[in-house]
Parts: sequence; structure tokens; C-alpha cells
Amino acid sequence: MSEDFGGWVELREPEAEPGEPTGPQPVVAVVGRPNVGKSTLVNRIIGRRQAVVEDIPGVTRDRVPYDAQWNGRAFTVVDTGGWEPDAKDRAAAIAAQAEAAVATADVVLFVVDAVIGSTDVDEAAVKMLRRSAKPVILVANKADNTAIEMEATALWSLGLGEPFPVSALHGRGSGDLLDAIMEALPEAPKIVENRPRGPRRVALVGRPNVGKSSLLNRFSGEERAVVDAVAGTTVDPVDSLVEIGGETWQLVDTAGLRKRVGKASGTEYYASLRTASAIEAAEVAVVLLDSSEVISEQDQRILTMVVEAGRALVIAFNKWDLVDGDRRYYLDKEIDRELRRIPWAIRLNLSAKTGRAVDKLAPALRKALASWETRIPTAQLNQWLTALVQATPHPVRGGRAPRVLFATQAGVSPPRFVLFTTGPLDAGYQRFVERKLREEFGFEGTPIDISVRPRKKLGPGGRGKAHG
Repeated sequence: MSEDFGGWVELREPEAEPGEPTGPQPVVAVVGRPNVGKSTLVNRIIGRRQAVVEDIPGVTRDRVPYDAQWNGRAFTVVDTGGWEPDAKDRAAAIAAQAEAAVATADVVLFVVDAVIGSTDVDEAAVKMLRRSAKPVILVANKADNTAIEMEATALWSLGLGEPFPVSALHGRGSGDLLDAIMEALPEAPKIVENRPRGPRRVALVGRPNVGKSSLLNRFSGEERAVVDAVAGTTVDPVDSLVEIGGETWQLVDTAGLRKRVGKASGTEYYASLRTASAIEAAEVAVVLLDSSEVISEQDQRILTMVVEAGRALVIAFNKWDLVDGDRRYYLDKEIDRELRRIPWAIRLNLSAKTGRAVDKLAPALRKALASWETRIPTAQLNQWLTALVQATPHPVRGGRAPRVLFATQAGVSPPRFVLFTTGPLDAGYQRFVERKLREEFGFEGTPIDISVRPRKKLGPGGRGKAHG
């Protein structure tokens, strides 16, 4: 069925019923010579930092599959090591794994460094890909600006068709690439979101000695985690099934993060990596702050990790039993100043030691997760958006003002929206749309992602259409 909104027609397929057969997921293999950014691109596609990325060749060695989705369709993306012709020893084994990934894939993403251009190794890889007879999409990675995008047109010489300029690191062009992948793939199975689920996964994170283990022990009713006044007692994430508010939750107590992962060393470095993995694996994160102390730079980094991972968020100000009137006054000022970028986060004041207000955590988690999984019907979304842009149109820039033509929700967990427009939007106007979207539909406790798809002009006499 379809819906018509001011000349834009959205084709809508029926939702998959629970238990409806969906078939095997199609497979996308990501290949290329070493150090062209394949793992970074994989992380961009799957929407989380899971593939290990380091600025040296050879970090990825095996075929590593990840689940991915785009516009309600599921597929598998396979990261591979760097392919090289005539490789020896371990490099030969890595190349063989990459070739095996190509053989089992439905579509191959061939990644080339747009800054360096095509090399002899790239040309040798093209011959290997042609022998496979698989559909190939040429990805010109590291195209971080318009100048490099223009240089990427030289990659037509590889004979694989139009190169897709992409910055896997910054996300530039990734939406167009994903649309091209979906067009090239066989019919992908529909995502069934109403399947039975296990306990909701909650990560307890924060800097050392803010009371994460104490809170876990409070809910479990026993000493599940070691508690000590010495900061850094917890190193490995500790999983526990606990009952909060009449519901079973899977809580993960994590190591306190002192430094940036890149500056940590030894045990602390690996504890930091495991904490980051725990956030990625969770659905909602409870970030504990010590309400008796000043909100620190490290608190800010941890909050940023959760937001960038796209997880629902509850901020718990622990040790509230140590807060007096003066501290409350200054804490309010700190919250206004330090947390102004995430006003949507749910905040609680509690004490793991005394049990004060810990019963409010379960309702807060449920509210954050409900927002995280909210989907707005397309008709309702566009009816609201039309009224918004008519009441407050985009400011005129250079004698013209871009118009928002249509919007769709591309996904949930977290909610992701795409605005189809006649041109790029000012960052300030995009923030305005996000603020109004939250005012209208809530989304308390979850980040939301809004991307803009300007309409591409086809030339004189041609009709414009959205990128992709």
C-alpha cells in the first residue's frame, strides 16, 4: 500500500506478523586491501563500535559476521582482513578468508582509499572479484570533504561502475551507500520486533567508587559484587539477574572508568574495553554520578559513550544521603551547565547505601526503554511536521530557504528519522526540529538520530529526487 504526502509517495509494506517465516538473511562482504577502513565502515553500517579498529594493517584477520538492519530490513555484514595478491604465511590465510567471504556473499563492498586512489593491489583485487561473478559496490572511503569526493570519480577506471564516496569515520554518504546495498541485495527478511525477549539488559556505568556495586548488591539482596572504598575494585563486568519493581532485569556491573581508553594501560585498558562492550550489549545504561562531588570531565566522557552507542539513558545521582542544602544548590547549577546537551535523560536522586528512592529505578528504566522503542506512524509524523514547518519555516540563506518535503522513521532502538528536503538544513534548524519532536512525542530517556537527505537535481529540465 502507499501514502501520498504532497507529491512524495511512500511505499509501505505490511508488517511481518510474529512467527511469519522470514527466510535467511542476505550477506554483504566488506573486502579491500589492508588499512582502507573496512572495519570502520562495518561499524558505521551496524551502527555500533563492535569491529576492532586500529590505524595499523592486519588488526582484522578472520571473517567476522555482524547483524545489521536498514529501513526495517535485516542482513548480515561480514568484516574481512586485508586482501593482498601473492600473500605469504599469515597474510595468505587472511586473504583466503576474505576470498571465502566473497564466495558466500550476496553482495560485495569493495573498499578503496579515496585519498590514495587505486593501487596495483586494488587492481589485482578487482580481477579476483570479477572471477567471483558477485555483484560489487565500489566504496571510496575516507572521502571526508567535497574535494576528495571529486577526486574519487577517478575510481571509475577500476571498471566496477560508479564509486560511492563515503566517510566511514564521520558517516558522510553512508545513507546513500546503505540504500544502494538494499537495492543490490536479494529480498531481505522483515524485522519482527514483537518476538519474545529475555530480561532487559542494563549496564551500570560510572567512574570509580560512585556506588555501582553497592547498587547491584542492594537489588540482588546479597554480595554479588565486591564493594570496597578503594576505587577500581571491579575490573570485569559482572552479570546478575535481579528483580527490580516486580520484573527480572539483567544488570551488568562494570569497571569504573578513570581515563580515556586510549590513555589507559594494562588491566585498566582492557577493563575499559570490556566496559565499552557492556554498554554496546546493553539496551539501557544507568550512569551513576556521585552527587556529593562535582560532575567531572570523566563523567561527561561516560555519558558521551552511552549517547554515541545509541542506548537509552538513566542518570542516577547516588549517595544522596551525603548531600546537604548547599550542595544541592551547586549541583543544580552543575546540572544546568554540564548536562544541558542531554536534557532528555531521565534523572534520579538515590542512595544505594540507605535504599532511598531505589524503587524509582524500575519505572525510569521502563520509561526510557519505551521511548527507545517508540515508532511514530508515518502519517502522524508528517501531519505534525507539515504544521511545524508552516509555522516556523527554515531561515532564508542566499536568497532561498530549503523546504522539508517529507519525513520517515527509519528505525527504532534508538529512534532514527530521515528528513527529505530541497537542500541542506542549518544545524540550528535541525536541532529545532529535534526539540519540537521531543516536545510532541516525548522520547524521554533516549537519544534520537535525525539525518537529512537533500533532493538531488537531475539537470536542466529534469525532476529532482532524493539522494539514494
